[in-house]
Amino acid sequence: MTEKKTLYAAYAAKIESVLAALAAEGVLPADASFASVAVEPPRDPAHGDLATNAAMVLAKAAKTNPRALAEQIAAKLEAEPTVTSAEIAGPGFINLRLQASEWLAELAAIAAQADDYGRSSMGAGRTVNVEYVSANPTGPMHMGHCRGAVVGDALSSLLEFAGHKVTREYYINDAGGQVDVLASSAHLRYREALGEDIGDIPEGLYPGDYLKPVGESLAQELGDRHKDEPEGAWLPIFRAEAVTRMMELIKSDLALLGIHHDVFSSEAALHMAGKPDEAEAWLREHDLVYDGMLEAPKGKAPPEDWEPVELPLFRSTKFGDDQDRPIKKSNGAWTYFGADLAYHMQKAENADELIDIWGADHAGTVKRIKAAVAALSEGQGQPIPFDVKLVQMVQLMRGGEPVKMSKRSGNFITIADMVHEVGRDVVRFTMLSRKPEAQMEFDFAKVVEASKDNPVFYVQYAHARIRSTLRKAADAGFAPADAALDRLGDEEIALIRNAAQFPRIIESAAKAREAHRIAFYLYDLAAELHAFWNLGNDDSQKRFIVEQDQALTEARLFLAQAIGQVIRNGLNVLGVEAVESL
Repeated sequence: MTEKKTLYAAYAAKIESVLAALAAEGVLPADASFASVAVEPPRDPAHGDLATNAAMVLAKAAKTNPRALAEQIAAKLEAEPTVTSAEIAGPGFINLRLQASEWLAELAAIAAQADDYGRSSMGAGRTVNVEYVSANPTGPMHMGHCRGAVVGDALSSLLEFAGHKVTREYYINDAGGQVDVLASSAHLRYREALGEDIGDIPEGLYPGDYLKPVGESLAQELGDRHKDEPEGAWLPIFRAEAVTRMMELIKSDLALLGIHHDVFSSEAALHMAGKPDEAEAWLREHDLVYDGMLEAPKGKAPPEDWEPVELPLFRSTKFGDDQDRPIKKSNGAWTYFGADLAYHMQKAENADELIDIWGADHAGTVKRIKAAVAALSEGQGQPIPFDVKLVQMVQLMRGGEPVKMSKRSGNFITIADMVHEVGRDVVRFTMLSRKPEAQMEFDFAKVVEASKDNPVFYVQYAHARIRSTLRKAADAGFAPADAALDRLGDEEIALIRNAAQFPRIIESAAKAREAHRIAFYLYDLAAELHAFWNLGNDDSQKRFIVEQDQALTEARLFLAQAIGQVIRNGLNVLGVEAVESL
């Protein structure tokens, strides 16, 4: 599709044209950058329709004070036929008032662009690798994984809607000791399936019943030939088989949330392909890894048996870390950081930008992995933007009491449990109803509550209300039409103003890599729709359907349809269904 300028983009272009004219007149330097010039709604709607900080950010370059520059910008903007006034506020902000026809034209644009309204070419087709979930393949997906999974998936959809190519990636941590524990646990269930009384699950193994079907499946496929073998013989086989089955379970659980990854990268395969060795060689070649003594632990006395050990160290201090980090252990095995460094090197080969979604418990690793990617970027001659988004854990509540979970004891609530109990849409929207870095409580009762305090209900109810109104109107012989949009008044224009923000919200959320901004925006838009709806409770002339006034009814239905379209587009980005009824 050919992207059409929405209202905010059109006025940004008008303001840039005015600034270019001032540069041609010598008021602004010829090389002045307009990159920081913003066009936004005023904080107080009473101040106007649009506001710009142009004079504030360009006054220094113009060698004048902001208000003086604002007067010259405002004078040119007032000459625009669609601008009714350009008023200077505070130290130099400019508030614009537009003719109502501008908002009505945007309403028509929403209808014309439909599912593409808000879609942007901002990303210019750049490839962004978003890695999220990446849970250890040792069991079903539980609620500890849910928030990061939804945040990563919604961010991926947002970036696609904003014009990026996105690779959704899952990193399978299948090379650590926890996978050996999984293999041993699966072997125990395999023996149980063959009729052995295994008694209580030994301490340290995974006791969950989810491994029983794995054991039964392996017993059917392999027979009893591995039952009495020494561990060294069966461990590699059961490790691979258990990981395969756990990943099938994980993919199934994620599918319940509407989440599907494009790439599944294996840590074990990374090691087998020699990628960590390649990374080390490359880093040594560029003097970014050296053999040195690991410092004693800071902030506390080292253990009595601690001795300095020479290890290969990555020069992470060169990139802002507080100390250089080992990429190998004293026994020659790769540290997790060493393998992770090689993994990011691999990802960077096929992406213009990298984003990782991590749990907040990984905060201590952010600085060093950013240092590693910075090093790789420097060596490749082209900086690779890299961002790590930290996601706080979710506290589950039931009946006002915290729900305790322990994966090792087999006592945890899975994503499948959650989706079956409250529904996919509730889980997804709730996880996006707060900033990822903020603490969150997920109360089983509140998330299905039919109230304004429940964001997912409030937004879906707005869409359902609109669809119900359109159905009722159709039964009465009315249909949306744009022939008499000039009959819409101030309250309706206020709704359009809010809907018209959607394209700029999409772009600002994509730039910030913050999908939750869409959820916040949809809640505000829904609140305004409900407020307008409630006007009709006291005044029948304010209702969407005014039976004795066909032209006004058709115009308001056209407005309702457009608001529903914006809500639907936003929910689609978040992976939440826009329901037809509640």
